[in-house]
Amino acid sequence: MTRAMLLPPDVALVDVINRTAVAYVQNAPAYITYVEHTHISAPSLNRTQDINRSVAVRQADDFAVMQDLPHGAERTGQAFPIIPYFDPLGQGFGFSWYANLKNVQISLQRYPVGQWPVPQPDPSVNVFVPYASFWDPSYLPDSTDSRPHFRIVPTPAYAGDMCVSDVVVDPQTQLPSHIELRSKRDAEVIALDYQVLEGHWVITHATYTAPQHFGPMTFTIITDTAYENIAFPAAAPDPRLATSPSPPPTYPPQQ
Repeated sequence: MTRAMLLPPDVALVDVINRTAVAYVQNAPAYITYVEHTHISAPSLNRTQDINRSVAVRQADDFAVMQDLPHGAERTGQAFPIIPYFDPLGQGFGFSWYANLKNVQISLQRYPVGQWPVPQPDPSVNVFVPYASFWDPSYLPDSTDSRPHFRIVPTPAYAGDMCVSDVVVDPQTQLPSHIELRSKRDAEVIALDYQVLEGHWVITHATYTAPQHFGPMTFTIITDTAYENIAFPAAAPDPRLATSPSPPPTYPPQQ
């Protein structure tokens, strides 16, 4: 780790969260088209399954038109496997991701993106430190000034299940290039890789790993998705996407 790193990890992480939220809101695309290739495997069972689809999605409300490739069934609904425009740092969300070798069921609710409040400088104090009582961030040893790598541990105050655990910042864009979410109850992990394409910060690769139980058997399911041919048309790529989007969901009540 570079010793010149002066910001405490909680302050630096808040800076990344707020910078990402600004880029996410200001550069939000109207529509996204892509081809997804999802490989599902159960290594201990030596079994695999592939799902390939073309997807056109209206970003505002995650309504998509999808077709199984090469010439399969067409369907509408949430973008599969998840919409590539998703900010798990500044965006509250409801998330359900289940997979086995015959079925993948994913539900994502994205709530409005917000910034964390940062106290203004006060001439009467020497130091101010924004913090979250439910996250305990630290730098991992491979961090540098331009490429911090945060490890986040939920505190007892964290009430949810899936928690952001790792954030790697791209040294060129200064936006996250890799985010991991981990379950507090088992070995469930969601890993998301990001790139900035045509000015938009989007997911280009996603992996979901989770233990599964079937009778006395316990095994691990891995779904690995590559997003390819990502584009951002200005006009609706399908007439069914041209209608007004549904209102975005509001934040759920505070517990």
